[in-house]
Amino acid sequence: MAQITSTRSNKKVFYVLGLVNILMLLQNANCYEFKVGGSGDWSVPMDANANNYNQWAERSRFQIGDTLSFHYSADKDSVLLVNKADFDNCNTASPIEKYSDGHSVVKFNHSGPYYFISGVHDNCVKNEKLYLVVMADRSRHNQTASSPPPSPSVDEVPPSPAPSGEEAPSPPSDSGETNPTPAPSQESSPPSPPKSGASSIVMCFVGPAAALAGLSVLLGF
Repeated sequence: MAQITSTRSNKKVFYVLGLVNILMLLQNANCYEFKVGGSGDWSVPMDANANNYNQWAERSRFQIGDTLSFHYSADKDSVLLVNKADFDNCNTASPIEKYSDGHSVVKFNHSGPYYFISGVHDNCVKNEKLYLVVMADRSRHNQTASSPPPSPSVDEVPPSPAPSGEEAPSPPSDSGETNPTPAPSQESSPPSPPKSGASSIVMCFVGPAAALAGLSVLLGF
């Protein structure tokens, strides 16, 4: 009996782990892998005077979480991540990162410029180099673009001052008292708060957590 109970518990654990893996894949569904130059080939351009890689990068849109793959002969070339000064001068002596396995995949962990050059100085001089700019996170960008601007509250709108140099209208001649007319009531419901990028990000994590909790209940945890 104890062995049967243990077997069932192990099956439940495998089910939960499988669900976690699926949810992790869904979380990364919006990330893309780019092949350098469009084909993935990292080599000296046919025309050494052409900036083929930079021209390709200008037509692409890179964002945080995306990856860039390089294919080359590991015994003849490599990929160096460098700063701008080393990029301009093809300095291969002090790279930020070096990749030399022949099939290198670089993940963009932050926004901003990235500079890549060949690990072979002569190849870099012949324009085997790449400059690109990574934009902000894709999910935050989309959420910010779709969020409407907040509407001003009625209480925040200041009353308009009376025009300078004008007098209030005289009361009717047959009335001995002046009864000011009450201002019309301005009643309106407060505007709904705008959707925020933070709430969207939280929901991305709440959804998988809720699904995992639901499966745990169904499986008897």
